Amino acid sequence: MYLRSRNQQTELMKLLLPLILCLLPQGTLLHAQERASALHPPFDFPIAFSGNFGEIRSNHFHGGLDFKTQGTIGKPVHALADGHISRIRVTHGSGYILEVAYDNGYSTINRHLEAFVGAVARRVEETQYEQESWEVDITPLPDEYPVKAGEVIALSGNTGYSFGPHLHLDLIESATGDYIDPLPFFRSAVNDHTAPHAEGLMLFPMPGEGIVQGKQTRQTFSAHPDRPIEAWGLVGVGIKAFDHMDGVHNRYGVHTVRLEVDGREVFRSTVDRFSYDENPYINSWTQGNYMKSFIEPGNRLRMLQADSLGGLIRIDEARPYRLVYTLSDALGNTSRVRFTLQGRPQAIPAIDHGRAQQFRWDKTNYLQLPGMELVVPKGMLYTDAWIDYEVENDTLAPAYIYRLQGEEVSLHKGCLLRIGLRRPCLADSTKYYIAGVGRGGNRRYIGGSYKEGYMEARVSQLGSYTIGIDTIAPEVKPVNPQQWARTGRIVWHAKDRQTGIWSYRGTIDGAYALFGKRNALSGNIEYRIDPSRVQRGKTHKVVMSVTDACGNTGTATYTFKW
Repeated sequence: MYLRSRNQQTELMKLLLPLILCLLPQGTLLHAQERASALHPPFDFPIAFSGNFGEIRSNHFHGGLDFKTQGTIGKPVHALADGHISRIRVTHGSGYILEVAYDNGYSTINRHLEAFVGAVARRVEETQYEQESWEVDITPLPDEYPVKAGEVIALSGNTGYSFGPHLHLDLIESATGDYIDPLPFFRSAVNDHTAPHAEGLMLFPMPGEGIVQGKQTRQTFSAHPDRPIEAWGLVGVGIKAFDHMDGVHNRYGVHTVRLEVDGREVFRSTVDRFSYDENPYINSWTQGNYMKSFIEPGNRLRMLQADSLGGLIRIDEARPYRLVYTLSDALGNTSRVRFTLQGRPQAIPAIDHGRAQQFRWDKTNYLQLPGMELVVPKGMLYTDAWIDYEVENDTLAPAYIYRLQGEEVSLHKGCLLRIGLRRPCLADSTKYYIAGVGRGGNRRYIGGSYKEGYMEARVSQLGSYTIGIDTIAPEVKPVNPQQWARTGRIVWHAKDRQTGIWSYRGTIDGAYALFGKRNALSGNIEYRIDPSRVQRGKTHKVVMSVTDACGNTGTATYTFKW
């Protein structure tokens, strides 16, 4: 059919557009919308990243982009669009945090800032002194702090749990609350032609159902094996791979991973969005730095898609199985990894679990041992687990050591663990805590509370646990006090060997002073001397009190002239 006028063409497109949109894959439409909604860059210098969206981290996905700040702090951070400041926080984990709700349907979380600006900075300091707390959380009204695209809203920094100067930027879709990849919004400002690179493969023979190279344990291989890998039965595959960008040495997470077997796609991961509650699923999807190309039955991570076998490969013919990985970044740069699994018929021995107790991922599980109770509700495991428990007697400890698993198994949420005290030896039950026990016997604080002869806590792993006692106060020492007057900074270092620093409070001449942990990695507690609060030309008495998680308090005093 030939349409002679532009009006006729326009009317036809109006009729066809809804049908076209329905036929497009949802992800394709979403990415097209994101690319069309360019945002103002947060900085006025060329963009570079030290971390990207969805990188594999311990127990969570990296939720945003880490913008490099040319190795320094104090760079002006700009608003990405018109909107308003929706939340203001100071925490030990992410330092100074500013959240902005934009009129375009997105919001951002700016983390690790050095400082706020203008009225926001003044309000935060006033709140900190009112509450006598470094950590504060403020939710302003929508009309209190409006912002315009390009306006300076903060200064970049290195505060909180930060390894160097940078800006962490989370982008959140307001309608769903999902964290989404910000990179497509800055596509025009990013110059990248470097594809992801694979560093290794891992094969997972399914227990009692698969075998690889004559073994039923997971094994690692080169990313480009020089010979076929022998396998039989049901096998999963994983890959260790990183993305790279032009002109920098950083490694990034891979946006898309596709696995094909003999030309048929069996698995795909697309790291473009996730909800906060999906973070724990990373423990099911990954094994160290390896990304599994199969989905365990209890894993509900939306970014993963697989065939009817969940991405597992059934090797049941004596022939070569051709596998191809396709790795792509968010800008479309692509590389491929090819290798072969050679089917070799062989017997797959049954696994003898001995006295181990089976925990089912789709049922509520109970484990009762002398002096210990554990409840793992339905859905807290990602796949079935065999609990090969052991009870160890430590005659000097207040409780047995319960070794629930040789290799720790992650739980989706904290599950209730109760451990009984064999011989209560303290009148103050707050000095007890549940401790995780490492391979070398080292203890780590889990927490918990005392109830009728038991300590109770929620644990996030099946591992080894006991009860610890902490009656020792933290150590508090001044750091270079001779330099305080010259630098205008009063610095203390606090250390606790067992349960960790829980709180602290500093005073100068008896009045509360705004001490804080500007960088959580250093452990230093710092106060920047405010001339409006500390008088010059006088001798001042500084007192720092630090309390650990079991309520033990250490106090130190120092006198200096400023």
